[in-house]
Formats: sequence, structure tokens, C-alpha cells
Amino acid sequence: MDINTTEINGFINDYVDKLRQGNATIFAGAGLSKDAGFVDWKGLLHDLAKEIGLRIEDENDLISVAQFHKNYKQNRNKIDEKIVNEFTDKDIETENHHIIARLPFNTIWTTNYDDLIEDTHYKYQKKVDVKSDVDSLFINRDNRSCILYKMHGDKDHPNKAVLLKEDYERYYYTHEPFVALLNSALITKSFLFVGFSFTDPNINYVFGRLTHRYSDKSKDHYCIMKRCSIKDYDNDQKKFEYETIKQQLFIEELKRYRVKTILIENYPDLTQILKEIEKRYNSHSVFISGSAVEYGDFTALEAQQFIHLLSKKLVEKKLNVINGFGLGVGSAVINGALDAIYSNPLKYSEEQLILKPFPQFKTGEKELGELWEDYRQKMISRAGIILFVFGNKDEGKGMGTENAGGVKREFLIALEKGLIPIPIHYTGYMSKVLFEELEGHSLDKQLIEDISKLQLDKDDLGKSVNQILKIIDKIIQ
Repeated sequence: MDINTTEINGFINDYVDKLRQGNATIFAGAGLSKDAGFVDWKGLLHDLAKEIGLRIEDENDLISVAQFHKNYKQNRNKIDEKIVNEFTDKDIETENHHIIARLPFNTIWTTNYDDLIEDTHYKYQKKVDVKSDVDSLFINRDNRSCILYKMHGDKDHPNKAVLLKEDYERYYYTHEPFVALLNSALITKSFLFVGFSFTDPNINYVFGRLTHRYSDKSKDHYCIMKRCSIKDYDNDQKKFEYETIKQQLFIEELKRYRVKTILIENYPDLTQILKEIEKRYNSHSVFISGSAVEYGDFTALEAQQFIHLLSKKLVEKKLNVINGFGLGVGSAVINGALDAIYSNPLKYSEEQLILKPFPQFKTGEKELGELWEDYRQKMISRAGIILFVFGNKDEGKGMGTENAGGVKREFLIALEKGLIPIPIHYTGYMSKVLFEELEGHSLDKQLIEDISKLQLDKDDLGKSVNQILKIIDKIIQ
């Protein structure tokens, strides 16, 4: 899939801008969980339909099928058991779940019953405040990073799950606060709908909630939808042509609600788009890697001033600065970032400085080395660019200094995660070693050439810093 088409590129840039502003959210449908082994709507209702003499393959009104089964049995016990059994004991999240968990959503909406979204967030130490029924809306969890609105309930309370036709008919009365919150969010935030197909019985409900009263003032929304393929209909040409017409009509219908549809050819294309969203969002975050007990050609004061100014200018470019508080480097990074923030707190934010000091003692069952590796992985995952300065440490026992292996490890992790490395080679030590290794990796030759031209001007540190910033400008433009 070519994500550089005008349509897709424009969508990603617009959505990333809204993410940075805190004005974007995501709505997950059943398709998001299918790749994790969960059933879709037809899979959930297959046996139940067969039990009452229906063929699920021939049915489009799946909500009515569920209602027919309850009417036939005079209770919903078997439906509730089906929900519990089908949405339990699956714990392999997809890459899409991981990307969503890493992105800075403060709210997520879903019609799914499973717990993959919240489980994935927990793996990134993000506490999720789950709202699966009206009562839960009135109780807030401390230190939450995200609110998950499960509009149709949760597998742990199957008797309250919204599935039957009568559930939908009463939804405005039984779940009125959810409707109000959704309408408010649709006005104030840009939604990205994923995991839906135009045959999904939920999608008509979801888009039907989009307010008409304020539709001309609400945010623009996006829906990623798989294009109809003849393979979806067992190579039945007539069926394919008919469903393609329906899909196009539905896409036009969504425009009434300010929803623009991005068509993909295959479901893996969704992962590619989400990865690009994460990459572009992270491109405005710069990880500064380095440590120093000595500064080579710099005096200690010159080195601190250089790092201070570099960090300050990054913040002034409205970039985020991430640092693990490396010895001899971290303090200058912090002071430089805070200098910019406190000099103009209405323009710059403390959230632009992300500080993750390394643990100094063993915690739980993990050895210190394992903890440091975890820290590096998580910190570097939040950035799109990584700068290297100096990179040495005290060898101990009077042996002098040596190049810092931890800085080299951060370089390798960064390459694995697709970050753009910029070793400031004139700071020496491991930074110089990493620069000399750049050509051995699949990096843009122009980038390497630009880095090679970096020069230190001790009489004008601002000039040296601006050279670095120009390289970053090329990357994020």
C-alpha cells in the first residue's frame, strides 16, 4: 500500500496534528479483535442461528438474529454464555492494539466486549479507566491515562451486553449518558473508526449517533474501511458488483456526518497506516542519549552550555525532549528544556520534557540489567529521532574512562524501532564511534552526509546547534 498518496498522506498529517493537540480519539469495531482470534459478529451468532433454523451466511440483520434466538428460547442465557466463552482466554494482542496503546489517546471508544485494549495498555504501564455500564461512569480511577468507553458492555457482564434488537431499541433510555458523552466527543474530537466494515451491524448504530444539530461545527472524522473484493464473495461477480455499489453509497452517506473514508485493499494495510501515524507523531519527540565523566575537546562548562542550548532550542521548536538522566548529560538537558518552558509557559509545556531516570537498584524479580533494558525500550519507543552526545563512563578501580556500552545499546534499539539517529561526532567517545558506523546501516545517504558536515564552533555554540536543528527540520517536514 502506498501511504504517500495525496489522500492518505493528507489524512495522516491531519490526524497526527490533532493527536498532538489532544483532539483525536479512536473508535474500535469488531475487526480490530478478529486478528487476535476472537470471532466477528457472524462467528458469534453462527451456532445460535443454526439452532433456530437460520443460515448466518445468508443474514445481514444480525441484531435480529440474536433477538430471534432469545424469543425462541424465552431467555438470553445461551447468548450470554456464548459471549463469555468466545471472548475469554485470548490474550495475544495484535500489533494494532500495541500501536493504539502507545499513542497518547486519553479516550478510546469501542463496541467490542473483549479486554484486549485495556490489557495492552497495562503492558505499557498505562492505567485504563473502563466504562462498560452507566454506573461505571460515575466512578473515576486515580492516575488513569485513558478512559475506555465500552458502549456495548463487557464480557465479564454478559447479561448487560448490548446485542439484541431490544437492547438497541432501548439504548437511548438505558444508556443515555453514553449517548450524551459520545455526541459531545463527536463535536469536540476527531474520531478514527477502525475495525468496521459497512456490513457491521454496529456501524449504522455508531454513525447514527453522530449529531445532526451541530454537524456543520463538529470536527472532521475518518473511517478506515476495507474495499470490497471479489474474494470476499467466493468470486461471485454479481454479488461483488452489488456489494461494491452498496459500499460506495454508504461512503457517500458517511459524508453527511463529516466522515471521510479511507479505503484499504487488505487488513494489514490498517497496521501500515497506524504505524505511520505513530512514526509521524513520534517524529516530534527527540531522545537525547549520552553520558560523560569527561568531555574531551570541551571543558565541562562548554559541554554543559552546549547541551543546555540544544535542549532549549528543541523545546522552542515545539518538540518533545526525552532523556534517561545520563551522568554528566541529563542535568544540562533538563535545565535547557526548563529554561525554554519557564521563560514562556503559555507557549511551551512541561509535557515537552519527558524524563525517565534509570533505576539504581534491583526491583522485584528483575536484575538491574533487565530493568535498564526495559527502560531503554520504552523510552526509545516514544521518540522518532535520537541524538547522541559524548558517551563515556568511569571504568572504575582507577582504570580511567571507556566508551559507554549503554549508549551503543540505545543506538541499536533505535535502529530496530526505526528512529533516525544523529550522532554528534565532534563530542567524541561513543558518539564518534556511532557516526563511523552509520554507513554500515541502511540509512539515507543524504542524512549521513548532513551529519558529517556538522562542525563545532566554540565561539558560537548557537551556530553549531542550528546545524543540528536544520537536520531535524529535514526529517520532520
